[in-house]
Amino acid sequence: MSDGAAGSDFAELLRELKDRSGLSYGTLAKRLHMSTSTLHRYCNGDAVPADYAPVERLARLCKAGPEELVELHRRWVLADAQRGRKADAPEKRAAAAGPATEPGPEPEPEPEAATEPVRDPEPAPGPDTVRVPEAAAGPDAAGRRGRRIPRPALLAGITVVALLGAAALAVQLPSGGTDAKNTGTTAAGGTAAHRTPGNSTQPKAGSSTAPPSSSTSSTSSASTAPTAGSADGAAPDGSSRPADGGTATPPLTVDTRPYSWESPCSQHYLINRGPADVAPPPLETDATAWVTAHQAVSSGEQYVTLTVQGSGRQTVVLEGLTVRTAQRSSPLAWNDYAMGYPGVGCGGNVPTRSFTVALDAMRPSVVPEAGHRDFPFKVSGSDPEVFYITADASAYSVDWYLELSWSSGSRHGTLRIDDKGRPFRTSGDNGRPAYEFPLGGEAWRPASSPSAG
Repeated sequence: MSDGAAGSDFAELLRELKDRSGLSYGTLAKRLHMSTSTLHRYCNGDAVPADYAPVERLARLCKAGPEELVELHRRWVLADAQRGRKADAPEKRAAAAGPATEPGPEPEPEPEAATEPVRDPEPAPGPDTVRVPEAAAGPDAAGRRGRRIPRPALLAGITVVALLGAAALAVQLPSGGTDAKNTGTTAAGGTAAHRTPGNSTQPKAGSSTAPPSSSTSSTSSASTAPTAGSADGAAPDGSSRPADGGTATPPLTVDTRPYSWESPCSQHYLINRGPADVAPPPLETDATAWVTAHQAVSSGEQYVTLTVQGSGRQTVVLEGLTVRTAQRSSPLAWNDYAMGYPGVGCGGNVPTRSFTVALDAMRPSVVPEAGHRDFPFKVSGSDPEVFYITADASAYSVDWYLELSWSSGSRHGTLRIDDKGRPFRTSGDNGRPAYEFPLGGEAWRPASSPSAG
C-alpha cells in the first residue's frame, strides 16, 4: 500500500463512520472539542490527527464495533507514519548540513595564585624568645614574619598595657566597685562579661558592661518565634501568599452531585457483575445509592453538577476551574449498563453554565459549551451559581478532580472538588458487553449495539 493510499483509506473509514451515525460535522466537532473545519479535514484526508485519542472518541460517538475500532487504529498508524516521514524530510536535510555553531564566550583568565615569599628556616625558639602573632605585629607584619622579640621586652609591654587598662577602669567604675569574681581585665582595657552555662552573653547587674548587640537579640527572639504554617494565618504550602485570613475555611460552599444525569439515554455505568446481580435502573434521585451499592463507575461520560454559594454577605469571585488527573489506566473490562429504556425517547436541553472535559487529552481542561460564557463568575450568600460539567473518556479509565480558584477582598485560595474526598472516576466503554433494561421488563438483556443508548 502506497503512502497516499494509507491516508485516503483512513479518511474513507472516518467518512463511513460519520455518515452512518447520521450526525452532522458540527455536532461531532462539538462533542470532540475541536473545530468543524478540523474534523472536515480529517474526513477528507487533508490532515491526520497527531493523537489517536480523538479518533477513537469519534468512532465511539459513531457506534463503531470492535472490529471497526481495530481496523481504524491500523489505518491511523499507517497514515500517521506517512505524515511523520513527510515532516522528517526537511529535518534530515538540515541535520546533514550540520548544526550551526556559535562562538562561545571567551574563558576568563584564571587569577594567578598568590605566592608566599620563601622564608629562611627558622631557628628553634629559645627560653628568652617569643613569637609575635601576625595580628599584633602591625600592618607590615607580612615582611617581618621571622622576627623574634626577646621575652623581657614582651613582658614589659604587656605590663604597661595592663596598668593603662586598670587606670581607665578606675575612672569608669562607680565608687562601689565591682564583683572581682565576675569581672576580669582584658587586653583591650574593658571588662569581660559573666558567661552563663547557655553560652549567652549576659552582663551582671551593677556592672558597666554594654548590653548585648542587636544581632544577638534578634537571633534569640527568632528561635522562640512561632513557625510559619501554624495558626498565625501563614500559607500551608510555605508560599508568600497570605492564607485564608488566618482560617482554613473559605467563604463559600460547594454542593457536589457527581451522579447527575444530563438525560437517562446518555448515562451508562460499568459494573463488575453479571446482569442477574444488578438491580433495575434507578431514578436519577436514587442514582448515588444505586452506584454505591453496585460499586459502579461512570461509563463513557460523567455528568457532575456543582452548586456554588457564598457563605456570607461579601461577594466571592470564582476565578477558574482546573482539572487535575490523579490516575490514568486502561478502560475497565466490566459490563456496561444503560440507564435509559430502549424504545423510550430521551431528550434534554443544555442548561446555562455548561462545560465539557475531554479526559482522554494529555492535559484535560474545562471548556464552556458553545454559546456559554467562561469564568470568572461571582457568588454570594444570596446569589449562587450552578455549573454542569460533562466529562467524557473513551481510551482510558481516569481518576480526576477539580480545583476552584476564588478570591474575596484580600483573601484568596483554591478549593478541591471531588467525590467526598475521593477523585471522580470515569472509564471508557469501547467493546464492553452492553446491557439494557426493557421498560416494564424484569431483567437486563444484551443491548442491540455496544454502549446502546
